[in-house]
Amino acid sequence: MTDELKSGLYVVSTPIGNLRDITLRAIDTLKQVELIMCEDSRVFSKLAMTYGIETPRKSLHEHNERQSLQSYVERLKDGARFALVSDAGTPVISDPGFPLIRECRAQNIPVYSVPGACAAISALSISGLEPDQFTFAGFLPVKSGKKKTTLESLIALNQTVIVYESPHRIVATLELLKQIAPENRISLFRELTKIYEEMLSGTAEEVLTQLTPEKTRGELVLILGRESTRVSA
Repeated sequence: MTDELKSGLYVVSTPIGNLRDITLRAIDTLKQVELIMCEDSRVFSKLAMTYGIETPRKSLHEHNERQSLQSYVERLKDGARFALVSDAGTPVISDPGFPLIRECRAQNIPVYSVPGACAAISALSISGLEPDQFTFAGFLPVKSGKKKTTLESLIALNQTVIVYESPHRIVATLELLKQIAPENRISLFRELTKIYEEMLSGTAEEVLTQLTPEKTRGELVLILGRESTRVSA
């Protein structure tokens, strides 16, 4: 038995890899809303076909979210029930959707969380690095100078640091960490919950020695331990 949805925006988490990692409430919500706003409707279609979700959908991504925001907000003010999903995991966490949620809050439109998978938290929970104080910094800057400055600032917090990184930039990032935090322990995850899920751990130098072209493919989560987790000589 499913509860009838109230009007408002439902922020629905979807699997980060394994399609079975979705909640019953998420499936029910996605079937009951009037519209699903997707980061990429083509990506969402695989999940929709798996669970028989036939709800109409529209693309909402970084290139169009500001232009289409007002029309969605007006419909929500009139009592619509919409869902927001990203390609994987929890929406808004390094994904589109924040301007819409901010405007909904400003307009007193109800926003509901339908929680589930998040790559950053999933990786932290199995990393073996201290989870009591951590900073999530999203994607690092692309340019090496800015990236170095950002990493130095994050390391100075003396907390566990979680970032997402592109397969094309992970080697350069590890080379930087090799210079500025040579003793801190690192956990590097790729393809979480998927067939080729893997974790590499050690110092930046040790992780670099384990990397092969195959191990830099797919989605990457990098976790840097704080000073208290440094490896003794």
